[in-house]
Amino acid sequence: MRRFSFHPCGNYREKYAQELTIFETDYGRICMGIFLLLFFFAAPFIVSPYMLYVLNTIGIAAIAAIGLNILVGYTGQISLGHGAFFGVGAYAAAILATRLGIGFYFAIPAAGIITALVGMVFGIPSGRLKGLYLTIATLAGQFIIEYVLVHWDSLTKGTMGITIPAAKIFNWEIAGDRAFFFLIFVSLVLMTWFAVNIMRSKYGRAFIAIRDNDRAAEGMGIPIFKYKLLSFAISSFYAGFAGALWAYYMVSITAEPFNLSLSVEYIAMVIIGGMGNIPGAIFGATFITLLNEFLRYITGLLMNIGVITSSGLNMAPLREFVFGLAIVLFILLEPRGLAELWRIIRSSFRLWPFSY
Repeated sequence: MRRFSFHPCGNYREKYAQELTIFETDYGRICMGIFLLLFFFAAPFIVSPYMLYVLNTIGIAAIAAIGLNILVGYTGQISLGHGAFFGVGAYAAAILATRLGIGFYFAIPAAGIITALVGMVFGIPSGRLKGLYLTIATLAGQFIIEYVLVHWDSLTKGTMGITIPAAKIFNWEIAGDRAFFFLIFVSLVLMTWFAVNIMRSKYGRAFIAIRDNDRAAEGMGIPIFKYKLLSFAISSFYAGFAGALWAYYMVSITAEPFNLSLSVEYIAMVIIGGMGNIPGAIFGATFITLLNEFLRYITGLLMNIGVITSSGLNMAPLREFVFGLAIVLFILLEPRGLAELWRIIRSSFRLWPFSY
């Protein structure tokens, strides 16, 4: 009698652990490990100080964008107040450091927790509002927080700003772009790992169910108001954590940067990077930060050669115009963002040199 042996062809999963794994193969884990090693131990010593500053800015923006992606991309709750929550985290860390003398390793996570509580307050309308109405509610939160940061002089020092003491671990002072590079990107790796694991848990599945159909989710027994508040809290925690890092990196902070324009930037990062995709938030933060630097370079170049002064052109709206154009183009041409482009490229390399 002839015996037949059957071998599985394809990626068949037999356990829940296989379904929830972050990397499907050891090859992916090894590649990621090699990339992180090269990035951490080569980039800080090779790139110029300006590029190191840009990388640090990308790392901080990516942490905040991951938080907003959890709220917008995974839970389907629109927020136009993320820039204000970023500011709450920055001021919370500054006040904890200057008024209470708390070390930065406690001040940064504490600032994230304080921002999460503030985010939950402004997330309460999500229980009854959604869509455009929720967007307007979060926009009101943006303006309220801006007003408080500027006018509560006894706490925030108003327009004078706050100078933050240097970050120290025992006797080691973290100062300069290179030292902050390690702090920022270690934080980014940990926060990314935390976000990915949230999405693999029952909380992440509840967020996705609410995004897809909140009535069906409620019918399945998911308390949607509770999970919406939790999503606002997690998103705000990420914004506050990133804001606290930014405050220590900048040393001195004022309320001007935490305006509606910053919130729009974070929305652009999520849309362009890819909604509902954790790596997409990092891609979006990289794209928007580099776009900002490119526009700043172009503006300075045009001013140096006298094009702006001689023609009377106003370059102030240029950034908003380019951001709006980029968002529209991505929505029309690639709604899933840069993360989808990366997936296509990665699949092409996986199949190369064959097309099947």
